[in-house]
Amino acid sequence: MGSIIEMDNVSKVFRVLNRHPGFKGTVSDLFSRDYKNIEAVSHISMAIEEGEMVGYLGPNGAGKSTTIKMMTGILEPTDGRILVNGRVPYENRTQNAQNIGVVFGQRTQLWWSLPVIESFRILKEMYSIPDSVYKNNMAMFDQLVGVSELYNKPVRQMSLGQRTLCDILASFLHDPRVVFLDEPTIGLDVSMKSKIRDLISVLNREKNTTVVLTTHDMGDVEALCKRIMIVDHGKLIYDDSIQQLKQFFGSYRTLKILMPGDAQITDEKMEKYRNDLLAQCPDSQNVVFGTDEEWLTILVPEDQVPLMNILSGMQTILPIKDMRIEEISTESVIRKIYEGDERIPQPVERTGAAAGEAAGG
Repeated sequence: MGSIIEMDNVSKVFRVLNRHPGFKGTVSDLFSRDYKNIEAVSHISMAIEEGEMVGYLGPNGAGKSTTIKMMTGILEPTDGRILVNGRVPYENRTQNAQNIGVVFGQRTQLWWSLPVIESFRILKEMYSIPDSVYKNNMAMFDQLVGVSELYNKPVRQMSLGQRTLCDILASFLHDPRVVFLDEPTIGLDVSMKSKIRDLISVLNREKNTTVVLTTHDMGDVEALCKRIMIVDHGKLIYDDSIQQLKQFFGSYRTLKILMPGDAQITDEKMEKYRNDLLAQCPDSQNVVFGTDEEWLTILVPEDQVPLMNILSGMQTILPIKDMRIEEISTESVIRKIYEGDERIPQPVERTGAAAGEAAGG
């Protein structure tokens, strides 16, 4: 099984005008040659195999969207090499578009005033989809999510969830080998998120379509992806499985404490709790205090200090109405990576075999 997406030492630099404040600055900017270079993507290499479902994660401004736009051929890299389906995307935009599907957040590819079935028919002609393929796919979509109930509904009258559902179906309509999904469940309720996750999972499995998913929703990642890539400040800082990542944080537990009454947990109170705990338990210097609604949360590195020592210390500091102990979540792990935890493994160069394991479990 070969790589369907290959990126080799890819960088993207934008040349941006150094703007000056005020009306005078605006006028001078019209004639200015004062530019600066901003590196949005810095020397990223990766290989994604056919049929893989990969989570591509990072904070806002990390370089995710720039990377996806280079993969789809919208942008040309400043340096490095990209191949998608064996083609250079920006040199073969038309051919590349025939073999990829794209859903960008809440930007619909459907025709706003037309019934949704007309959008599917137009896309059939645009992609020159054979009648048999079109009929089989539409039948499959109806079996999966009952899309026929929406056929005669204008897109502008659809809910956000219905529109997102149809956008995802439209991206799979022409049997692309790769589909890029950018924040596919943003703004949706829990029920619709679950429905869309199930749909993406089935289409990926049944059609062996490679899916690259960018999202801030860790629920999407945990439900759909075995392999994740994390990018920050334009650099790829992690490329491996979610489970492998969690193993590096296996010693962390979260102690959640609920106190009597409805007093607000302020930053000043948390700082006092932390100082009081340090006095009780000198090994607690690396615990992290936070809040989760009315709960006080304490992230405890158990390889440095036993959780029961922290609990005993907190019992002497404040009254406890209830308490819970939880495993560290994927979201917490990702946050610690962004904060620069020194234990994060460096990105590994994945061989075909390693990538195949991620794809097939």
